[in-house]
Amino acid sequence: MEDVIYMREALKEAKIAKDKNEIPIGCVIVKDNKIIARGHNLVETTKNPLKHAELIAIEEACKNMVSWRLHGCTMYVTLEPCAMCAGALVYSRIDRVVFGAYDNKRGFCGSVDNLGSRRELNHKFEVTSGVIEEECLIIIQEFFKELRETKKK
Repeated sequence: MEDVIYMREALKEAKIAKDKNEIPIGCVIVKDNKIIARGHNLVETTKNPLKHAELIAIEEACKNMVSWRLHGCTMYVTLEPCAMCAGALVYSRIDRVVFGAYDNKRGFCGSVDNLGSRRELNHKFEVTSGVIEEECLIIIQEFFKELRETKKK
């Protein structure tokens, strides 16, 4: 039940991204049952491919914890993290990642690969997938449907 509560908070961030005409992906990071960071996609707004929801939230969490190590933290994100974000999760030493919808083309927490479980890496993180998956998927599908319709006009 706790995972659903925090994933709904990540969905709120995704809706903020959608309102900014960004791909609606949202993220929160939790430590000791408290949200310590939030993020949503800002790639289009900033014209910067590094401004994924996960990286924005990791940066904020590190500032709030005054450490680059996010031990004891769980990330909740509406879409399975990509390779870049999964790499940042390894480097930030996060304990757990919970995501909603799978990304079968770019996901690196179980779909294309699972970076968090690679024995070659110095840090591993637990992955929980499919939490309120349908809601997380619908917001992305609706966004791209609306985008296609706008381009047709």
